[in-house]
Amino acid sequence: MQHSFTSICKRFAVCIFSAASLVLVASAQTPTERLPIESFFKNSQIGNVQFSPDGKSIAMLAAGNNDRLVLAVMDTDSLTPRVLAKYEKTDIVFFDWVNNQRLVYGIGDRQIGDGDRFTGSGLFAINKDGSQQRQLIETYAGIAGNGTKFRVLNARHGFLSVSNIENSDEIFVTRSAGTRKNPSATLIKLNTINGYNEIVPAPTNSIDFMIDKAGQLRIAITSENQYTGVHYLDEKTKQWRKLIEYDNVKEEGFSPEFIAPDGQLYVTAHHGQDTTSVYLYDLEKNKIDDAPLVSTKGFDFEGNFLFSKKQNKLLGIRFESDAMGTLWLDDTWKKWQKKIDDALPNTVNLLTGAINSERKTILVTSSSDTHPGSTLLFNTETEKFMPIGDRMPEINSKKMSFQDFVKIKARDGLEIPAYLTLPRNSTGKNLPMVVMVHGGPYVRGGHWGWNRETQFLASRGYAVLEPDFRGSTGYGHKLFKAGWKQWGLAMQDDITDATKWAIAQGYADPKRICIAGASYGGYATLMGLIKEPDLYQCGISWVGVTDINYLFDVSWSDTSGSTWSRYGMPAMIGDQIKDAAQLKATSPVEQAYRLNKPLILAYGAADVRVPMVHGERFIQAAKPGNAKIEWITYPEEAHGWRLLKNNVDFWSRAEKFLDQHTAIK
Repeated sequence: MQHSFTSICKRFAVCIFSAASLVLVASAQTPTERLPIESFFKNSQIGNVQFSPDGKSIAMLAAGNNDRLVLAVMDTDSLTPRVLAKYEKTDIVFFDWVNNQRLVYGIGDRQIGDGDRFTGSGLFAINKDGSQQRQLIETYAGIAGNGTKFRVLNARHGFLSVSNIENSDEIFVTRSAGTRKNPSATLIKLNTINGYNEIVPAPTNSIDFMIDKAGQLRIAITSENQYTGVHYLDEKTKQWRKLIEYDNVKEEGFSPEFIAPDGQLYVTAHHGQDTTSVYLYDLEKNKIDDAPLVSTKGFDFEGNFLFSKKQNKLLGIRFESDAMGTLWLDDTWKKWQKKIDDALPNTVNLLTGAINSERKTILVTSSSDTHPGSTLLFNTETEKFMPIGDRMPEINSKKMSFQDFVKIKARDGLEIPAYLTLPRNSTGKNLPMVVMVHGGPYVRGGHWGWNRETQFLASRGYAVLEPDFRGSTGYGHKLFKAGWKQWGLAMQDDITDATKWAIAQGYADPKRICIAGASYGGYATLMGLIKEPDLYQCGISWVGVTDINYLFDVSWSDTSGSTWSRYGMPAMIGDQIKDAAQLKATSPVEQAYRLNKPLILAYGAADVRVPMVHGERFIQAAKPGNAKIEWITYPEEAHGWRLLKNNVDFWSRAEKFLDQHTAIK
């Protein structure tokens, strides 16, 4: 039975779909018209679209008329959508199918800043017909004991996973315990109908758990001081045994990823190689197999396993290299992936669904560097697409800019991965450029896909260079380890070398380059202006570190006194005693007097990761010699901007600032 997009939209109480799908892009914009800033920074309008386990229903999060996310469901035969749960003053922020009839969900508020958030997401359950709704976990973080409502757990609990057992009403939740120095968690099995719960025995100091496809706890991860342990519950002996214990800093262990129905354990590990790959772990011999199952050349494996409960089979493995992809182990899915890719070229098309004798539908999520994402249904009999909705319907992919993955050689020969975005319809040469430095810093910064900040800057005519300098993860141990204790030193040199590469390639006008970033990226922005005053004309730093010692010493910072500050930071950033001179020399606040270029310096007053004292101390040190600093604070924000009004304000200021300081003189 075929249904038009319009008919589905009309039957929805609050219309959540958009006709501007990946294959139906329309825009009233004129070629010279700039897309408003608001369009880049609005909240997503649809997300987390999921089939029920039997493939007969689809649930999703979608924005209603007041931009509040609702939980909606529809039958895959009639495609008649219905709002299952909604709130006037809050959003539903996540959900999962418990079984074919029942779902759980959590709530949050997308319209307040982190500084105004005093509740958790809680947890609620409801049948897909709207019956038997029940609260399972409180939202108010101040509640102690077992909660104030009958069989409702307090806010220290959180959703972990469904049971994976057909027709089961049970889920798994965890209760946080321990201290900042040594956190731990308790695993609990919870009935979503009556609220009954029971503790699942696990090793002491457990912090994470893996449930197998039969609904049994099989893996527990423990943490004590700087050591991580991986424990396995042996089906034969019913006893726990430790597979490995390793030092987090030395990173000599492995990470469990998936347990197959036949008991095979899949793990990721370096196993003597620079990058991590997927291996089978031999539970009889207690060792990793020699040959990897999945390797992504030049990249650490990052992905997930696609399993069919109905077929009791691992269908494929999803991964990220320079872009997202899927290795299908099943020939049927491999065939449909090719057909869909042929029909939707130049996009990453991620497939999920329920192909069997009754269901002939695949859920397709398509996105690219120029397209934020669309969800469609694909009928394998008719080979037709049915649009479900767009994440950001105001974005016209034909006006967005392409992103390229490049590798840049640093001065010592180390290859630095980077993403380069050139403004659409530009010559690609002699452009004003923003060097965008990622935070972390020990994370992967660049990903091929639509990025709101990058695309906004490109829409204003700027080339955007995003280097994954040494210390970044995702590209192997060599690049990561090369960044240890290199804040302001070789890590900063990589950013400098990437900038000079863009100049040498002719992309960037050497007289019109600005450096920008948040958190560590804010730190690198300040150090770039201080160390390379002739390379950058201006800087934009938000929630940036200005004093490395403050990461250890500010008592209200969430890094102070943590396991990370006691073991990770001394090894990877620097020891406060042994490396005292280096930490002082590479803290921007100590050299603030040298900064003489225009700067935007912005902080959230509620930030506990990089408290505002970082900015206050820096501006006090820099202001006497530099009157070109624009100071911005947002009282309700924390470590980054959540609210649309603040994003619009900040990037409006940034746009004017960049136009002023990178204009052709």
